[in-house]
Amino acid sequence: MTRRRRSPLLEKKKQEEISEDWLATYADAITLLMAFFIMLVSFSKIELPVFEKIQAGIAQNLGKRSVVRPTEILETDLKDVVFNLALDKSVHVTTDDEGIMLELASGSFFQSGSADLTRDAVLFLKDVGDLLKQPRYMGFQIEVKGHTDDTPINTPRFPSNWELAAGRAIAVVRFFGALNVDPQSDRMRAISYGDTMPKLPNEDDQGNPIPENREANRRVEVRIFPKFSR
Repeated sequence: MTRRRRSPLLEKKKQEEISEDWLATYADAITLLMAFFIMLVSFSKIELPVFEKIQAGIAQNLGKRSVVRPTEILETDLKDVVFNLALDKSVHVTTDDEGIMLELASGSFFQSGSADLTRDAVLFLKDVGDLLKQPRYMGFQIEVKGHTDDTPINTPRFPSNWELAAGRAIAVVRFFGALNVDPQSDRMRAISYGDTMPKLPNEDDQGNPIPENREANRRVEVRIFPKFSR
């Protein structure tokens, strides 16, 4: 029995249909690149953590490889420090579009009405400082913000909450400086917010103080972010 031979035209058409599968991948790649450049143009400021995420996504989708971001590594390292020192109730590590935020409870890091670092504060900040001295993190800036509750203070050293918050922020910056964390003169800065930026209301609607809220408002924030994210 003679087998019917396939038409060369049909065979060629079938091959062409199969070979066009690559167009889907190509279209995805072009779409990703277009979205990437649109986002770059639309940024009002360079947010490097966001840039790192985009870069990692493109590398994974186009290059089929994973990229470990410096911000992600530092966040993990800082959380390890908190865990190893059992300070999870006193220190909170979070991230946002600008970088990493360490929130330090003033009650654990300073004596009441004082800017002197406690033992726990010294141990924690030394480990953090040792991390920030590593070459991979030298491009990160350090911004320390002091906050208080609305309880008035009036001492020779701290005439108001502005001075107390400033003193605590400066104490952290000076401690890092003593560890040689700041080889660049513009890498660190200390800021005082006094009682002007509470996390929670200091008083209820009847004007009664809320002790747990005041405790939460007494804090020092250490923001660590890539140099050009602002």
